[in-house]
Amino acid sequence: MRVAVVGHVEWIDFVPVDHVPVAGEIVHGRESWAEPAGGGAVAAVQLARLAGGASFFTALGQDEFGERSRTRLAELGVALHAAVRSEPTRRAFTYLDASGERTITTLGDRLAPRGEDALPWAALGEADAVYFTAGDTDAARLARSARILVVSPRAAQTLGPVAADVVVYSRNDALEREAAASLVPEPGLSVATEGSAGGSWRSADGETGRWEPTNPPGPVRDQYGSGDCFAAGLTFALAAGRPIGQALELAARCGAWCASGRGPYEGQLTRA
Repeated sequence: MRVAVVGHVEWIDFVPVDHVPVAGEIVHGRESWAEPAGGGAVAAVQLARLAGGASFFTALGQDEFGERSRTRLAELGVALHAAVRSEPTRRAFTYLDASGERTITTLGDRLAPRGEDALPWAALGEADAVYFTAGDTDAARLARSARILVVSPRAAQTLGPVAADVVVYSRNDALEREAAASLVPEPGLSVATEGSAGGSWRSADGETGRWEPTNPPGPVRDQYGSGDCFAAGLTFALAAGRPIGQALELAARCGAWCASGRGPYEGQLTRA
């Protein structure tokens, strides 16, 4: 199976705390670590672990965090194709509270691949599925050459007239709901996650359904990346030809397994 992600990377510092501080408060972090993450990177690693490999088309700054991202993503099994930008690699700071909920502050502009970048775009035409989280309209057109195109609503402004097969969004996020609803043409399948309540789906021809949540294999430690792993799991399952019910079951497992680990990668579901 050939799968790929077209999207973004953010170098993120993670700090677990008992609770997110209110204005003027000081809280003590128990530990800290850093990873290249963001929706594109997390999905690429999850896809690589399910499919035995995945290509990731992105953009990085010509800086320390760009180089560290290259090294770490290669260690995580991703085939990285990254354009180099003069702007700095985007960074972020993430609090993880006692319940595993994440609160994120981003620093700098998100870097995204462009269709004019000298990347091996032709490979996407041979892909069984591509997950698109960021890029310009030309990059979206190139991603559309894959057999199945799954998109994040965060990329809605750059999709333009490009038709997606599937959009995956959080019903609890007003911005994502509105962006998903704005896609024209309408994707063949719209998937709305609802966290611990499972979620629902609707096809363009009016068919609807729901799925039940999946319990993680252990206590919830870190919810960062769970939604991205869900989207990656769905992309993989649809590329494998699984019916929608089975595809959503696997996607829900991916999201739940991610939440049981430290950081976005420790708990990810593997092919085994």
